[in-house]
Amino acid sequence: MSLEDTAEKIRTMEIRGAALIARAAVEALCKYGEELGGLALPQFKEELEKAAAVLLATRPTAVSLPNALNIVMKDVRNANTIAEAREALRLGSIEFIRDSKEALSKIAEIGARHIPEDAVIMTHCNSQAAIGCIIEAHRQGKVREVYATEVRPRNQGLLTIKALNDAGIKTNFIVDSAARFYMKKVDLFITGTDAVTVNGAVVNKIGTSQIALAAREARVPMMVAAETFKFAPKTIAGDLIKIEERDSSEVLDKKIAGDLENVTIKNPAFDVTPADFVDLIITEKGAIPPEMAYIIIRDYLGWEIGDFR
Repeated sequence: MSLEDTAEKIRTMEIRGAALIARAAVEALCKYGEELGGLALPQFKEELEKAAAVLLATRPTAVSLPNALNIVMKDVRNANTIAEAREALRLGSIEFIRDSKEALSKIAEIGARHIPEDAVIMTHCNSQAAIGCIIEAHRQGKVREVYATEVRPRNQGLLTIKALNDAGIKTNFIVDSAARFYMKKVDLFITGTDAVTVNGAVVNKIGTSQIALAAREARVPMMVAAETFKFAPKTIAGDLIKIEERDSSEVLDKKIAGDLENVTIKNPAFDVTPADFVDLIITEKGAIPPEMAYIIIRDYLGWEIGDFR
């Protein structure tokens, strides 16, 4: 699959989920680099930067993309020969893909420790990291049942309930707007995330902040499962995470919408949950309170102050 094909599949959500997007982008960039022949070092680096920019433009909210590409490109940018650059790209890609996959099992192990016995859990969207925590806790006999939302308008909840069902977990499938209605039955609200800001705010699928608000009202703790590459370094310098607005046809068929001349259809893909609503963030490096997000960015993502120009 070409780099352009990968970019299009990410853009149209045929490839979805922050971790899968990151791995697909890294694989595409590595393959693209392998096919670049007969170039001097400056041209090789320039072509890779252009390719990375194409991938970056596909999903503006998912910081896994810039983090993954920065991790892989860092040694390429510092290479002194074309051979060093090619080897750095190859090894960096292999290492990132391996580490990102291993992160999920580590998060599941750590997250399961923080799930109470006989727990009733609510989850929103389709997060491999969050589902992994639930499945591991269920394996340990700690999960009674799960409430999973449908996740309009793309219905990612169908993927979640399939994974939970296949793991043998009793699951209740509910419409998004029923989350507050069922919150009184819940012991823990757990989600994944597409981005974590420097102050610990969480950017996740639209509707997350409303469910987090309902959880806070009901005194239900909120736990977020996130690989370290989902933390957003540039928020240190005051950058805001752009919230992706997707095509209105995902919400309402264009034939119907065409007859509603006074109606504007809004379709934000994500929202921001304040750090005050989050009790714990589970990463492959350990469990942290949201106010420690800066430590993850500083110690594990490899961004230097000069990168924030």
